[in-house]
Amino acid sequence: MLWDWSFAISIIPTLWEGVKITILATLLGSVVAAVAGLAIALLRRSTSLLVCKPVAFLAEFFRGTPLLVQLYVLFYVLPDIGITLSPLVAGVIGLGVHYATYTAEVYRAGIDNVARGQWEAAKAVNLTASQTWTRIILPQAVPPMIPALANYFIAMFKETPLLSAITILELMNQARSIANFNYRYIEPMTMVGVFFLVISLISVFGLRWLERRYGRVGS
Repeated sequence: MLWDWSFAISIIPTLWEGVKITILATLLGSVVAAVAGLAIALLRRSTSLLVCKPVAFLAEFFRGTPLLVQLYVLFYVLPDIGITLSPLVAGVIGLGVHYATYTAEVYRAGIDNVARGQWEAAKAVNLTASQTWTRIILPQAVPPMIPALANYFIAMFKETPLLSAITILELMNQARSIANFNYRYIEPMTMVGVFFLVISLISVFGLRWLERRYGRVGS
């Protein structure tokens, strides 16, 4: 028999440790992507070419290069210039910055969808720039963005196996270690697929709820 249920059950605790690291990296990376993406979107709207052009170039650079390469640079190359990051920190920064370039486009679209009259009304009542953003623009722009942002965070979750390349013991790396040690691959790899499928389905149901509540916007 190819499938060994007793072996499959015995490795669940180890795989669960990997699941927790995977979820943690996704959550922290999502926070970085949400905050950095908003910063990129706002900086790209700057009227100063010295600000918007370099930011636009960096965003295109990170979006146009593979996430795996960026992770290698963060973890293996930066120590050569005196910057050493722990595997989890490097992974979170890599995921967060890479996906920030995508969430920035979602923010840009959401901000552009705010009616021009809202900007003019804020100016008419003498609101400062910060007050205009925090009280008028972002409260209207952010809710419709939520489903699209959630889509990218689900995509980020599915990319976490790349973190095994920088020694993070996330789900895939745990499964690979079990498989290599026991010379059995079918159980750990199948269970990795099941874990990802279950978590993804839960996330999809959450995304559909967000779409019903806030409406769908293009990314």
